[in-house]
Amino acid sequence: MGGFLIALVAVVVVFLMMGVRVVRQGYVYTIERLGKYSLAATPGLHLIIPFVDRVGQKVNMMEQVLDIPGQEIITKDNAMVGVDAVVFFQVLDAGKAAYEVSSLFNAIMALTTTNLRTVMGSMDLDETLSKRDEINAKLLSVIDHATSPWGVKITRIEIKDIRPPLDISNAMARQMKAEREKRAQILEAEGMRASEILRAEGEKQGQILQAEGRREAAFRDAEAREREAEAEARATQMVSQAIAESGSQAINYFIAQKYTEAVAAFATSPNAKTILFPVEATQLIGTLGGIGELAKEALGGPSSPPPAPPRRAPQPGVPPTAPGGQ
Repeated sequence: MGGFLIALVAVVVVFLMMGVRVVRQGYVYTIERLGKYSLAATPGLHLIIPFVDRVGQKVNMMEQVLDIPGQEIITKDNAMVGVDAVVFFQVLDAGKAAYEVSSLFNAIMALTTTNLRTVMGSMDLDETLSKRDEINAKLLSVIDHATSPWGVKITRIEIKDIRPPLDISNAMARQMKAEREKRAQILEAEGMRASEILRAEGEKQGQILQAEGRREAAFRDAEAREREAEAEARATQMVSQAIAESGSQAINYFIAQKYTEAVAAFATSPNAKTILFPVEATQLIGTLGGIGELAKEALGGPSSPPPAPPRRAPQPGVPPTAPGGQ
């Protein structure tokens, strides 16, 4: 009797151990009862009926990444390009993901491949290279709608790489180089044009300033000549007035003054070693005597006869002349 009880307890313990299931975080286990899906076991401790219930599939509920292998795609303009893509998805319904589709990964890969060919095949090569965001958006919309019955949410699709043929790559490189050179030439031409415009503006401003300077200088010169003419006119008027009042004596005074200044200029000349006075220089003394008489008359004193002019020294070979002779 005791052995039977021990055996019964052992069977119960084994039975309970077979019915205990622990589900890890991030996974959902599908429970099948007599071969039919009955419930989805969330993370934690669960009890099932041994030999009646069993774990069907362990579904990963975390966001997963599916790498799409390289595909050779013919574009709308008959260019063959190689394309690599990657798909991000997450299972939202473990029952549908386990029983609505066979081999979820293969199904998503096949669906992405076919739609990738469809979307990129309807575009030109330039569009496939420049409109990756548009391609990603179209693929995401189409594939997410197709996988929704499987309990899967497509969160993101990205085109990793687009590889055009080698000859097209070389042609694109030459085109890019030509475009760069064209832009450089345009910028250089614009710089030269701006430089010429600035230089012309500077020359224009310089000519305007020079013209204004010449005009101002001419105005100043004219004003100076006008002032000089006015001073000359006043001097002439004063001389004329003095001549009118004093007669020939004033004329003699002015002539003597100018004559004296001329002789002084001869004396101060740095190149003059010997000074030869002309014959008329003897008349200078008489003129000076006339000036003295004018001064005496002005002071009220008696006048005296002017001194006799000095005789010239006889030259060799020329006989002396009498005073007053020619």
